[in-house]
Amino acid sequence: MDQTRPAYGLMAEFDDPTSLVAATRRTYAEGYRRFDSYSPFPIHELFDAMQIEDRRVPLFVLLGGITGAIVGFGLQVWVSAIAYPLNIGGRPFISWPMFIPVTFELTILFASLTAVLSWIVLSGLPMPYHPVFNVPQFARASQDRFFLAIEAVDPKFDHARTFEFLKSLGPREINDVEA
Repeated sequence: MDQTRPAYGLMAEFDDPTSLVAATRRTYAEGYRRFDSYSPFPIHELFDAMQIEDRRVPLFVLLGGITGAIVGFGLQVWVSAIAYPLNIGGRPFISWPMFIPVTFELTILFASLTAVLSWIVLSGLPMPYHPVFNVPQFARASQDRFFLAIEAVDPKFDHARTFEFLKSLGPREINDVEA
């Protein structure tokens, strides 16, 4: 590794998803918290193995839905009771059963837009470049290889000890990842 460039971390390459999930479980159990796993297809056990507890997107979707409901209902109340009140046949200005369809549609619209936007922002997208792309073998991550990368910013990261730990996981290869 070029010593003039700062290190992003270390990355181990595995042949199959079972090895990657086992390595991910051991990595978390060892005390590492700043690591990521890469595979050519979704592996549902990885989410559990990494102990990911980030539940911000569902919270933002709920808040977006509530906002949409308030905006939809409030807009109709404002139009029918304040801005342009029409008394037709003695009906009340705020007839809430009539407001349900628009309120429902704006709830869904705001929730779905919030879901997409919060996912994009919280994922750090757009990210046209990531340091793991510096490892030539990483091109196989979209085909048939499985990778586990431990970041150098992890408090437990020490290059020599982390390298030995990764070696104990039985990977096919371990690579330094330059930033």
